Amino acid sequence: MKKGKQIFGYELIINLRGCDKEVLTSKKKLQSYVDQLCDLIKMKKFGKTILKYFGENKDFTKGFSLVQLIETSSITGHFSDNWNAAYLNIFSCQKYDHHKARKFTKDFFRAKNVSSRLLVR
Repeated sequence: MKKGKQIFGYELIINLRGCDKEVLTSKKKLQSYVDQLCDLIKMKKFGKTILKYFGENKDFTKGFSLVQLIETSSITGHFSDNWNAAYLNIFSCQKYDHHKARKFTKDFFRAKNVSSRLLVR
């Protein structure tokens, strides 16, 4: 990164495979994930979590999706019942510990495999 370049924000992209199906399919547990994550990375939630289950017409599309606005941007997630997988984005213009966020997310979903990428924007 060039010296003096202005940074707008940090986006952690996390892909999880082999997740615990009980966690992926529980609205209560997904809400708990958002609440605990926001506490861990010191992000203040803005409004209620949008957490909807849909896509039930096809096995590969059904599952929960979530959006949590935070005062510095958003947390989004999409969860696949069919593949026991989770796809999350944590974006904030406020710096946060992305290593802690990644580890917490992997552990929370009891994922067997995790890949992630941090984008600096």
